[in-house]
Amino acid sequence: MKLCGDWMERPATRAVCRMIEDAGYQALFVGGCVRNTLLEKPVMDIDIATDAHPETVIRLANAAGLKPVPTGLDHGTVTVVSGHIPHEVTTFREDVETFGRHAVVAYSDDVAHDARRRDFTMNALYAHCDGTLVDPLGGLADLQARRVCFIDDPNQRIREDYLRILRFFRFHAWYGDPEMGLDADGLAAVSENIDGLADLSRERIGAEIVKLLAAVDPAPSVAAMRACGVLTAVLPGSDDRGLAPLVHLEQIAGLEPEPMRRLAALGGDMGAARLRLSKAQTRRLDLLLAEVASTKSPSELGYRHGVDLGMDILVLRSALLEVPFDPAMHEIVSRASRASFPVTPHDLMPTYTGPALGRRLSDLEQRWIDSGFSLGREDLL
Repeated sequence: MKLCGDWMERPATRAVCRMIEDAGYQALFVGGCVRNTLLEKPVMDIDIATDAHPETVIRLANAAGLKPVPTGLDHGTVTVVSGHIPHEVTTFREDVETFGRHAVVAYSDDVAHDARRRDFTMNALYAHCDGTLVDPLGGLADLQARRVCFIDDPNQRIREDYLRILRFFRFHAWYGDPEMGLDADGLAAVSENIDGLADLSRERIGAEIVKLLAAVDPAPSVAAMRACGVLTAVLPGSDDRGLAPLVHLEQIAGLEPEPMRRLAALGGDMGAARLRLSKAQTRRLDLLLAEVASTKSPSELGYRHGVDLGMDILVLRSALLEVPFDPAMHEIVSRASRASFPVTPHDLMPTYTGPALGRRLSDLEQRWIDSGFSLGREDLL
């Protein structure tokens, strides 16, 4: 079987392959770029595994006129920039001894050794630069069946990095078969190792949860997280009952997946702080949570927050409060987002100044909103 993707034929990527292979070393595409190409999904990052050691990769890149960046020499990784495109080139490795996330690692010339260090079988698929597929662990069958399976012993894989618990659910949401459910051996290992989540940083947990919630339909994976105690461990007080209805309403409304909208549906104690979200994500989440409980009309939501946030709030209300959702509200919100308040501070001065001016403007603006934006400047003054 051969891999075929437009990204493989780019001159910049071909140059990196030639750089390695012409020197007598192996160059194998690996991980997400292989997996996603086989699934006909977009390829975002290009990873290449090789038996060339990092110092050799650096020397070869310099000789080829490419830019080597030592981004992860401790892990055997050199980022080779070709045509402004980063290619992460990592030497085959094998674990000599492991201590959680820390391991004594040795370079290897055997791709099978390299494959066994990875998390899931579908991520242990390789392809030569001509597209010839290399499947050391039988991951192709799992990928085609949309099974997310740990490599070898799930308990050992998880104890190497407890973040793999969350990756297990995320990968099922993105690549698994929702009808089949999650791998039973994997779920059993998750239940045995759930206490390890406490050792993970909030930043790593938050990044993984955001990626999970960006899937088209994360509801089955999140329900499985709740069933085995993972959801409570990472988001105490959360409740996923509104997530599946929200995803359904998003599809009716034509909304793209948006993690903060989904996170607002889950609720929980101090979600933003617990997950160490960015300032922008925190602002969006806080606004959504506040407005879901407000009584603002669709028109006011559109005027004050714009179309995207306005629609987010309306579908959340419908999912969480079990109120009807009318797709026609999109036009109401869109029209309101274009409305322009006809009164300016200058119109009220000098009669009103300072805080009194602000209060008067706010009162008039609310009257104008409540009128359906029908009152004109003269009516308000």
